[in-house]
Amino acid sequence: MESFQSIASLPPLARVDPAAGFSRRKEWRLPALTYKDAGVDIDAGSELVRRIAAKAPGIGGFGGLYSVGEDSYEVVGTDGVGTKLKLAFEMNAHDTIGIDLVAMNVNDIVTTGARPMYFLDQFSTGHLDTEIAEKAIRGILEGCNQGGCKLSGGKVVENAGLYPDGVLYEMSGCAVGSLNKNALIDGSKIVSGDVLVGLPSTGLHSNGYSLARRILSMSNLSLKDQLPGADVTIGEALIVPTKIYVKQVLDIISRVEVKGMAHITGGGLTDNLPRIFPAGLGAKIRMGSWHVPQIFNWLKDAGNVEEEEMLRTFNMGIGMVLVVEPRVADKILEEYAPSYLIGTVIQGKGVVYDRLSTGLSDLCKGPGVTNEGVATLDADSQQELLQRLAGQPPRLYPIGK
Repeated sequence: MESFQSIASLPPLARVDPAAGFSRRKEWRLPALTYKDAGVDIDAGSELVRRIAAKAPGIGGFGGLYSVGEDSYEVVGTDGVGTKLKLAFEMNAHDTIGIDLVAMNVNDIVTTGARPMYFLDQFSTGHLDTEIAEKAIRGILEGCNQGGCKLSGGKVVENAGLYPDGVLYEMSGCAVGSLNKNALIDGSKIVSGDVLVGLPSTGLHSNGYSLARRILSMSNLSLKDQLPGADVTIGEALIVPTKIYVKQVLDIISRVEVKGMAHITGGGLTDNLPRIFPAGLGAKIRMGSWHVPQIFNWLKDAGNVEEEEMLRTFNMGIGMVLVVEPRVADKILEEYAPSYLIGTVIQGKGVVYDRLSTGLSDLCKGPGVTNEGVATLDADSQQELLQRLAGQPPRLYPIGK
């Protein structure tokens, strides 16, 4: 493999004409990049969780449960924003990063059916810039508003000399919610034949940025350049805030039975869906059944990233998955557009992808999807897709095989 240290001396990856998109004639092509190449080892993280879970049973779900009396649970979750912060620093875009922070926490705990009640944050910096800090915390307040919870407290920490130059601050948070015990959604009722309804993401959300930044640094484009095939800049596509699903999800579960939910974060569909399945069950995902934002197609092309790696690193346009009976899926698809019927629960283990051999640039071209990649599936097309998912596809492509 060629050394990345000499990347500056290599020919450019592609000559980009914003009107024409990518040139397919590249003088040189990157070796296939992975998340691990960018410094993030998903397998090591999973192994650490396994070790912790052995000493603290119950670890590994999307939220921790604490019994409160005979009837209720408190559900807690904690998370940060990751290296999306570096993007915010470079773009001087501090007013929405707090939305991401709240989203990563409340989206996790709502998968249990819990209603977020309050949020706590920590803002750490080497030197307190009150203007920047105020913008960041205003974003947290906006995130709490979108998530239906209250910012009940937090901490500002000034750690002089701790952070290297260029790191303006670090943020972390914790969300607490509650639910009745008889309303807990934990995946235990999921059976083979249930279907997967995907709710669209706004982009990368808050995961995969180490790889995205690595790809950008090796391309001949910058954050200010237009994203090929789109009408926004690369920076605008990357910085868009994480969607907060709380109000939509709570409305759905108040009207129909949802058996399980997965927040699609680091690890993508590949690693997050199995977290909610009972033993002996897996998922079959039908590629081409949802709209994939253009930023993912560009990242794959510019970084020469394999499909399997894309699906295990990024959300690929699906930020939340609901597991329901087929008859319930029809109601959700009709009343909560845009939403997508993306797969089915099968006997087995893990996640398999039908049509994985199709390039990611074609993922938007499933039945009833326009050339622009905007889903237009009508009820008949959704029903046809459901029937196709229930049958045996011509080929399955196991992830990691």
